[in-house]
Amino acid sequence: MLDLIASHLEAVTVYAPVWGFFLIFFFMTVESSFIPFPSEVVMIPAGFLAYRGELTFHSPCLDLTAAILCGIAGSMAGAYINYYLSLKLGRPVLYKYGKYFFLKPEMLERSEEVFRQYGELATFVCRLLPAIRQLISIPAGLSKMNLLRFSFFTALGAGIWTVILALAGWYCGKITANMTYKEMIHRGTELIHQHYIWVIAGLAVVVAAYIAVEKLVMRSNRKKA
Repeated sequence: MLDLIASHLEAVTVYAPVWGFFLIFFFMTVESSFIPFPSEVVMIPAGFLAYRGELTFHSPCLDLTAAILCGIAGSMAGAYINYYLSLKLGRPVLYKYGKYFFLKPEMLERSEEVFRQYGELATFVCRLLPAIRQLISIPAGLSKMNLLRFSFFTALGAGIWTVILALAGWYCGKITANMTYKEMIHRGTELIHQHYIWVIAGLAVVVAAYIAVEKLVMRSNRKKA
């Protein structure tokens, strides 16, 4: 599917100088919603084009910053779509009709299982994990998770993932000027997979730090009470 989508999106790159940031926002919104769509085909090329100064500002650093911000904004928009749909429709409707919108019951069950096991922190952790990245917003909506906390954890996870993808594309632009759209995506994806252990390690440190701080706060609150 990656190659198929990449072959269609390659033709869109000619509009990058004018519509690049809007396209990044749009496709990342789609990616973060319930529609299956790989973020790699959006943010890796965005980083690549930014390095070459082929986006709106024609300034590598400025284009990269804007591309990342648009990617995060799109991820948040897609996450809010899932959150509010789940909140308004409820579990019975999603389980009954979700299969017609790429939401199979087993996928919904898995996302709810992860959310029950890890709680609100799952909205951050799962943003860096394949397969369940987009779906974790659904149990957050079903459980009526606090919107501010949902926004914070989602933005944190989506932000890290968006930066990783954009920097992979930036690196591809740095090492070569002649690379097809498919080659760029595959090279960037391989680069991420090769160093994914560091992402997991960093994720573990952040989670451990959050749990430690939360315990300290709860202990302090009990003492005051």
